[in-house]
Amino acid sequence: MLNLKPVKLLPVREQAAASLREAIITQNIKQGETLTLESTAKALGISVTPVREAFQILARDGLIELAQNRGAVVLGMTPENIREHYQIRAALEAEACRLVCENGADLGEIERCVRHLVSSGSENYGELNQSFHYNIWLASGNSRLSRMLSELWNGLSMGLRTTRDEYAKKSQAEHEGILGMLRARDPEGASALMRKHILRSMEDMLTRYE
Repeated sequence: MLNLKPVKLLPVREQAAASLREAIITQNIKQGETLTLESTAKALGISVTPVREAFQILARDGLIELAQNRGAVVLGMTPENIREHYQIRAALEAEACRLVCENGADLGEIERCVRHLVSSGSENYGELNQSFHYNIWLASGNSRLSRMLSELWNGLSMGLRTTRDEYAKKSQAEHEGILGMLRARDPEGASALMRKHILRSMEDMLTRYE
């Protein structure tokens, strides 16, 4: 039996927010739909408390409108919303990479995520992709930056023109390039590759809105 440590994932409320955000961005949850705390918690397999906190995160981002005694109403997304979301993520994640290089952070957890990604292919790719990014945020040493990025996470940014395997291979190659720059302690290179990675994800997602 393999002795492998579990990968680090986002806290439950951020995972709930990410699942809902991904569903709204990909239009699996449509504009105008009503979400209740109880039904959402049951669908996600978690308690009501982190779902309530996730609703607050999404309401602040303008994705849902909290409705008294009814849960929340989905406001939906537009291409402009998508661009703004990913532009913010690109700026913050690029800065996280810069800080990892500048503070000489331990890259062990980030390297382990990449190894798992190589060995597993597209299987469990969503969790491993999340863990790769999350460990970079943690390694930045900036807890506020990490918290902001945690609340912006939206899962895989798969568009309509790629399969899961193709997406995983493309994303994995980009992760390996980012890791290479982190190992070289090249803040400009790591920052530029992460920014490119996030904005490529944006373009993939925008294919759903054409």
